[in-house]
Amino acid sequence: MRFMRTNRIIVPLVGATLLISVPAAPAAAAGAGPSGVKARSALLYEPAKRKIRWHRAGGTKRPIGSITKAMTAVVVLRSGKLDRKITIKQKHINYAVRHGGSMAHLRPGDKLTARQLLRALLLPSGCDAAYVLADAYGPGWRNFVKKMNATARALNMKKTHYANFDGLPWPTPTAGYSTALDQTKLANYAFKKLPEFRKIVRTRTYRLKAGGGHRAYTWHNTNRLLGSFKGVNGVKTGYTSAAGYSLLFAATRGKRTLIGAVLNSSTTDSTARFTDAARILSWGFGTAAPSRLVLAPLPPGANVD
Repeated sequence: MRFMRTNRIIVPLVGATLLISVPAAPAAAAGAGPSGVKARSALLYEPAKRKIRWHRAGGTKRPIGSITKAMTAVVVLRSGKLDRKITIKQKHINYAVRHGGSMAHLRPGDKLTARQLLRALLLPSGCDAAYVLADAYGPGWRNFVKKMNATARALNMKKTHYANFDGLPWPTPTAGYSTALDQTKLANYAFKKLPEFRKIVRTRTYRLKAGGGHRAYTWHNTNRLLGSFKGVNGVKTGYTSAAGYSLLFAATRGKRTLIGAVLNSSTTDSTARFTDAARILSWGFGTAAPSRLVLAPLPPGANVD
């Protein structure tokens, strides 16, 4: 099996410089690999060995839907000041409603910390929360998207372009795009260097009591692989009609961590991406894939994304 070479790149951080190794260009997909994977693009990476274990069209550009929000979170986390309070505005709600985006159901006038808003962003995949954070950390969403693309360049994500802050299909359905390889690079970086990111994406449900200038909220994680497959600890779901049901995922068993992505596992079945990820992870860990994956349930009305 051939693996991708690695390049060493410099990523500037606030007050520090980070030297990491990331996969360069995708090699030819291996003949042997996990069976039954339906995703149009897929990739599995083992960070400890710095090796691509398997991929299918890992370097092909595709829309990624709300997986975009993983980069939104990374930009905020790198910027810091997570305990700053941000006021929710009516325009943030109107935006998500107008575009038919998944929502954290934030209320205008509430004041939430960036730390709390990151949970509203990553668990229920709130497009309203994404706009609030982009507005505050840009400042203004246009400046924020520039920061997203600058971070992608710094992380050597050569085939990625962010058109907005949440992955909704505007200005066109394919204006924003990435690859399974590039998104795996992003997840690898976030897991290694951003402990708050790791903490958030493994959370299944987050309850925020009323007080401190805001009302009560409960947010459920759209990643149904959490609690359904041993060792899964993230990362982010995504869907648009152009992107299909997609998933950026990670799992740890013992001392081994595997990170990967499936893009467009199906355009109609939201569970296909979880089945694909389970098959890929089972193959990566050298265990039998579940004959039938029983997914953790979501409460009625919870987002699917």
